[in-house]
Amino acid sequence: MPRKNEPTERQCAVTREVQPVSSLIRFVLDPEGQVVPDLKRVLPGRGVWVTASSDVVSVAEKDRKKVFGRGFKTEVGVEPGLAERVDARMEKSALQALSMTRKAGELITGYSKVDAALRRDPVAGLIHASDAAEDGVRKLAAVAAGRNEEANGCQIVRLFDSDQLDLALGRSNVIHAALLAGQASENFLSRVRDLERFRGYSVADDEKSNA
Repeated sequence: MPRKNEPTERQCAVTREVQPVSSLIRFVLDPEGQVVPDLKRVLPGRGVWVTASSDVVSVAEKDRKKVFGRGFKTEVGVEPGLAERVDARMEKSALQALSMTRKAGELITGYSKVDAALRRDPVAGLIHASDAAEDGVRKLAAVAAGRNEEANGCQIVRLFDSDQLDLALGRSNVIHAALLAGQASENFLSRVRDLERFRGYSVADDEKSNA
């Protein structure tokens, strides 16, 4: 969130489009003059704002003198792989938020338990490991589709493989999970949406590739 009295919109240093700060990534200079991402938008100093897209951040890295040099009004350094580092930080943030959903009691894992939750509980989202069998994914989707319109709006998350889910949740063989309605779940889903936008990813595209 923007700090008090700060603008809620900024101009992207690459596209020159004015956008909400939630759609941008703020970059600052570290003490060595290297460009680093400030995902929480709290670090001190001048910031340069870039559209939260891997492609746009890559353009900013390649044209660093024009984008970052001009924005910071000084010579800057950019370590190769800036977009990849941003992606890794966003992914880590999302997985940390997923861990918090378990601690908040808003997460159910295991195919049978997820199936039961879809039939009785307010489910805000479904998580399927990226390496999950498509048969199980389709069956749970059918159960979700049989519920009321509000339940049908639950978000589907397929960004993480089973090893990542295991590590984040401190459990083994996590393939399917259900997010129950709550603040921790919404926080996780918000970070997932940010990561999906950054990667230009959509579940619909993933489903087409697996059809």
